[in-house]
Amino acid sequence: MDNTHEKNARIFKAFCDEKRLAILELLRSGEKCACVLIDQMEIGQSSLSYHMKILCESGVVDSRQEGKWTHYRLSESGSKYAAELLVQLTTPNTRQVPDEY
Repeated sequence: MDNTHEKNARIFKAFCDEKRLAILELLRSGEKCACVLIDQMEIGQSSLSYHMKILCESGVVDSRQEGKWTHYRLSESGSKYAAELLVQLTTPNTRQVPDEY
């Protein structure tokens, strides 16, 4: 599989879980500390870490360390890429390519 397909698959993996979708919804209002996400999602730290790893690897979420806590926010560039990818993949290609020359 080519690297572009692997990168794109990571994006869709990030969106295919209801907990990750809920986390993305929470991050829409701004950066959140992991401790806030744990409380709001009512999940454990290890579960949050698992989901955040997938979201960060997709490029849709960015993170930064502050002391012992990690803070997460939506990535503007990653979100834009994911939105453009979805449009590209779901828009029919109307160019006709001849079968033979």
